[in-house]
Amino acid sequence: MSISAVEITVPAAQSVKITDDSLSVDLSDGRTISVPLAWFPRLLHATKAERNNWRLIGKGHGIHWELIDEDISVEGLLAGRPSGESQLSFSRWLEERRLRLTRRSSQRRIRRG
Repeated sequence: MSISAVEITVPAAQSVKITDDSLSVDLSDGRTISVPLAWFPRLLHATKAERNNWRLIGKGHGIHWELIDEDISVEGLLAGRPSGESQLSFSRWLEERRLRLTRRSSQRRIRRG
C-alpha cells in the first residue's frame, strides 16, 4: 500500500486592508480572506496610521507592521489562528506604548511652549 503526499501551496498576500473591525488580505490565488481584528490585539489598539504602515515579508507569505512590532503569516490566517501572544506580553506592550505616547505628547507641548 502506498500513500501519496498532497503538496499544498500557500498563496502569497498581495494587499492588505484594515477596517475598525476586520483584517482582509487579498491572496495571489484570487481569494480574499478576512478575519476579526480582535484576533490581533496590537492591530486592534493601533492607530489608523500604524495599521496602514505594513509591508509584505517572505515574498508575500507574511505581513509586518514595524511600528507595532506585529507579524502575521498567510498560513496562520488560512488556518484560522489568532495571535499567539500571551496576555502578559500584550499587557507589557500596551504599557510601553502608553508611556511612549505620553512622552511624545509631553515633548510636543514643550516645543510649542
